[in-house]
Amino acid sequence: MRYQNTYVNLDTRLYHEQPPTPLENPRAGHFNTQVAQQLGWTDDEELMTNWVEILGGQYVPADFKPLAMVYAGHQFGQWAGQLGDGRGLLMAQVLDNNNQLQDLHLKGIGLTPYSRMGDGRAVLRSTIREYLCGHALTQLGVPSSNALGFVVSDTRVRRERMEAGAALMRVADSHIRLGHIEWIASFAPDLLAEFTDYMIDTYYPECRDSDAPILTFLTTVVERTARMIADWQLIGFAHGVMNTDNLSITGSTLDFGPFGFMERFNPAWINNHSDHTGRYAYQNQPAIGHWNLNAWLPHFMRLDGVTREALADCLAPYEATFMQHYQQGLCRKLGLPHQRESLTLAFEWLTLLEDNLLDYTNSFRALLGLVAPNEHHCEEQLLSTMTNELSDDAQQVWQDWSTRYVAQIQQLPLEQVINDMTANNPVYVLRNSMAQRAITAAEQGQFEEVSRVFDLLADPYQVQAIATHLDTMPPTPHAPQMPISCSS
Repeated sequence: MRYQNTYVNLDTRLYHEQPPTPLENPRAGHFNTQVAQQLGWTDDEELMTNWVEILGGQYVPADFKPLAMVYAGHQFGQWAGQLGDGRGLLMAQVLDNNNQLQDLHLKGIGLTPYSRMGDGRAVLRSTIREYLCGHALTQLGVPSSNALGFVVSDTRVRRERMEAGAALMRVADSHIRLGHIEWIASFAPDLLAEFTDYMIDTYYPECRDSDAPILTFLTTVVERTARMIADWQLIGFAHGVMNTDNLSITGSTLDFGPFGFMERFNPAWINNHSDHTGRYAYQNQPAIGHWNLNAWLPHFMRLDGVTREALADCLAPYEATFMQHYQQGLCRKLGLPHQRESLTLAFEWLTLLEDNLLDYTNSFRALLGLVAPNEHHCEEQLLSTMTNELSDDAQQVWQDWSTRYVAQIQQLPLEQVINDMTANNPVYVLRNSMAQRAITAAEQGQFEEVSRVFDLLADPYQVQAIATHLDTMPPTPHAPQMPISCSS
């Protein structure tokens, strides 16, 4: 691999260098060959031979420079003070095959100075969920961290019950969070200029060509964040814990713990059972993104030439960027051009889904069975299942909507419509029940279901022979929600 460990050269107040605390008897869970090849990991015999021991914390290659980052944050809207990598270490930074800087971050690998009341460990169930989710989002085309692989061990970890300790090697284009700046502003303000230069030079070098590099950098972060959250909304993804310390400066999904993919469509859906007020409900994510950026930006007024008015201008594009990206994506999901008539149909469609608690992923994909029934037999079945759930009154609404929708489609080149719909409406997302079946098997030492789900999610936009009927089966309309907690 091509190592480029630059974070370790920053001021030592920003991190704590330490080795991982090994897990007991680590064993392979799953290895992501695609990520390994992208990193150049597969070209290094030492890394390939020792990957289980590396992820288990028993072996640290010479070019790794493990450290725990310190940062701060607002959690559920309240200032939480100093936080940091309480159970993970930035092990190395490398240039991948696309000359893109990637962080290798080992999660679940022991206590750090920032562990607070934690034990520095991660459990198998949450490790599998993060592993599969990062893979799923990446293959869906949503900017996200991914993972090289994970291991399970004989180390026992107490959460709500005693569980198997595990570790995950997370790969992300950056682990710098909005909370890094919050920590600097509160505890080391003299580092702000240097750290801002580092962020620009490392992640946004094109901003140096601007007349105002800092403001251009900040505006770009705002716009990337808006597009990322629009991608979440389009795919039906809820992060679950959008604290400022869980948002990356690169606009890539990071630190999703109690996440979920929308099944029965309910915009007010809360997937984190610790979110008692619904702050991070699916429908609130765009507004929370704006809130977090608005909490982050004022710290830069400490820098020369950065005024409150200039920062307001940096934040201003957020809403327009989000709306444009979301509306364009919504129209593509219907195979329609981005125009007023299309948006009217799109929002009427979402209302139909909400009023009847229809499955979000299946219902969008089912429209292929309406547009081109003879070519999409799987989608015809989804369409039949969907319409059979409708009441008599809802059937009339559906007939009216589908008639107007088909009339719009008939004015367009059918091949392009089908291509847009196929490329923007997955057949498979990581449903909670799907993840749980993989976890249950893995807790019995059987990782075949993890591997099958991983392979299924590798190509989510195509119907696959390895799928079972359970992979596209939503819960019943009023079934109790599976609780997803932050305990991992």
